[in-house]
Amino acid sequence: MTDNAQETHSELLHIRETITMLYLAVCQIETSVNESNSSIDDLTTSFTDLAQHSQEVDEHVQAMTDLSELTDIKRQVNETSMEMQSKIKQAITAFQFYDRISQRLDHVARSLERVSDVIGDSDRVNDPETWTAIQEQVKSSYSMESERIMFEHIMRGASVKEALEIYRHHFSQEETGEVDGDEIELF
Repeated sequence: MTDNAQETHSELLHIRETITMLYLAVCQIETSVNESNSSIDDLTTSFTDLAQHSQEVDEHVQAMTDLSELTDIKRQVNETSMEMQSKIKQAITAFQFYDRISQRLDHVARSLERVSDVIGDSDRVNDPETWTAIQEQVKSSYSMESERIMFEHIMRGASVKEALEIYRHHFSQEETGEVDGDEIELF
């Protein structure tokens, strides 16, 4: 291979690797945005319901004027308390999803930072081992199976649309319990 041909081949490798990493970043950002909207809606609803239930508990307590009504009021307060506990659990789950989204966006930022560092370094930009190392660092940063699956499909040449469809399919299976889901832990 001539020097010109080798240089052109290296430039094509660099372009292909950059595009692949950018596709991955786009997938991560798009899934994060979609999931964050749902989590924020859940949080808003949960906290609105909690405020309403809290007001109901106060009204039940204020309504106690006759001790003969104590059993009925106790039942009403207990029901409201159980509803509040349910809403608190929903809010915690929504916060956990938000935490997952924050982690994913952090992964995107770190990946783009690594790619930028390589693109800015003329000694490393055309080195296939450098690009492989970046891909391995990105892959190892994923804690969720759905992210690893999306990564693998992008690395195999899938389009953004194809990778997102695969991710959504896998994620919907997790939600229905068809596959082992990713554990969601806060912090």
